[in-house]
Amino acid sequence: MQLAYSAEEICSIVNPQRMAGATTETVRDIASLSSAATGDLSFLAASKYKAEVGGTKASVVLLPLDYAGGPQPNQLFLFVEQPSLALAKLCARIEQSLWPKPPAGIHPSAHVAAGAQISPHATIGPLCVVEEGVKIGDGTVLIGSVHVGRGAQIGEQCLIMPHGVIGASCVIHNRVRLAGGVVIGSDGFGYEFVKGRHLKVPQIGIVVIEDDVEIGANTTIDRARFSRTVIGEGTKIDNLVQVGHNVIIGKHCILCAQVGISGSATLEDYVVLGGQAGVGGHITLRKGTKAGGQTGVAFDTEPGSFINGTPAIPYMLERRLQVLHQKLPDLFKRVEYLESEIKKTSAAGE
Repeated sequence: MQLAYSAEEICSIVNPQRMAGATTETVRDIASLSSAATGDLSFLAASKYKAEVGGTKASVVLLPLDYAGGPQPNQLFLFVEQPSLALAKLCARIEQSLWPKPPAGIHPSAHVAAGAQISPHATIGPLCVVEEGVKIGDGTVLIGSVHVGRGAQIGEQCLIMPHGVIGASCVIHNRVRLAGGVVIGSDGFGYEFVKGRHLKVPQIGIVVIEDDVEIGANTTIDRARFSRTVIGEGTKIDNLVQVGHNVIIGKHCILCAQVGISGSATLEDYVVLGGQAGVGGHITLRKGTKAGGQTGVAFDTEPGSFINGTPAIPYMLERRLQVLHQKLPDLFKRVEYLESEIKKTSAAGE
């Protein structure tokens, strides 16, 4: 990563509410407080690292408004409401310069069916396949080696990274980002056991991805057995997540890596699932439910629930049980000791 931002340019991007100190250094990299060197930018996003600010060698530091310390010579402190958000704004500018949007048009190596409707302002990269009846909107970019199935629809300003697959008839709304290897509309996992054999149940529904959804690398979203699998507006899904057929995910949910959601489950708005959490089929996680990493959810939850463990129980109860679990060896020793003392007392009394 090669950067070259002056202090003035950084100020114009992050718009600090106040500043302290000054620096003549050009910012050439971003680093943590403890590892930063001269010419780096750093930030304080968590109070646990506050003690590292005084010793950091970073030339520019993004700090929360309530930070009380002062800068070293040739060091600039920028005070903002949310340092992590300010850094995100800067990284967005860097991203644009590092990976500029390719020009609109269809690459000669792409295969686009005659009946496909491609906006003249869209980009179809090398080795893409766009089948009959597809519609692709303004500003959408298929980087390369993307397959878009028959009758699929992709809205405006979407970004689909290499090896993405959009299944037949699936619908993607606007400003959706799909990382490499994402599969939208893979066949739902449905079988009937008949006379000793698993017979496949046709999966004839679709997947609908609403506005501003982001989906991480190698995640798969199964098409519905009938009707729709839905990913709601603003939801963010990490890498290696499996969403089963007919799952309905609400708005602004967070699904961390390796989450698995079984068919016909419903996640209402603002649900958060930690890494490797599993959700059983045909259950509902009510609005605002949070499940810790590796939680196994097999029942409906109440709105705002915070759960952990397998089977899932309230988070604080599960934490207390974990503490008690670690004390079990000592408890057994104490019980054995007490039993032996009781036996001795009983024998002496005889």
